[in-house]
Amino acid sequence: MTRFALMALALFAAPALAAAGTFQVPQGCTAYATAQLRNCQVSQHYRCPAEAPGDQWAVYMDSEGPHYISRIDSETRWIDSIDLETGERDRIATEADPASFSTLLATGRDDFDFTTRSDSGEVRRYVGHDRLTGASLAIDGVALERTEFDLTAYDGAGEMVWHRWGRQFIQRDWRIFYADTEEFENAFGDRDSVISTPVTFALPGETGFLSEDPEFDCDQMMARVQP
Repeated sequence: MTRFALMALALFAAPALAAAGTFQVPQGCTAYATAQLRNCQVSQHYRCPAEAPGDQWAVYMDSEGPHYISRIDSETRWIDSIDLETGERDRIATEADPASFSTLLATGRDDFDFTTRSDSGEVRRYVGHDRLTGASLAIDGVALERTEFDLTAYDGAGEMVWHRWGRQFIQRDWRIFYADTEEFENAFGDRDSVISTPVTFALPGETGFLSEDPEFDCDQMMARVQP
């Protein structure tokens, strides 16, 4: 992790390591779930009472440690995020059609159109929708509902940067999205598929809660980087 990213992490009310392999929640905040994901990732989810009601944070980690932090509100609006590999921070800017988790639950579909601005001044516009499919399932005892989504990012000049589409999950009580299977295409036409489905959940008091060590697909990730 770069020095700039470490500085940004500290400014972001972010966690430190309590012990090897154990995530320490920022002071005054409370973690409610740890999710082990496909694609060699683990995510920590917590809330801080000093912040706006309904706001929550997620920290995403791979085998090398934390790499991304995000903050959403009770409607799952993208409030703030930081890429810990580059130190780039993005905040919500304008919203022609704010994301609404309540609308998704009430009608089965939510359309959104908003922009973010980075610390460097870069503007991104995000246009898309989420749709409930009607399918539900439980993963490790946690009730999830499947969605389909379509999302396109544009630069400040209105040119497409990338397009993503596929499936996700929601957990309605936690008011959060989890990834599933998606397709990705950039402005050059390069395409890729990503599977980041939750595999297990650990709640407070359960084995694996606050573990920083990803458990699934890590051997495959290592194989990809072998010469």
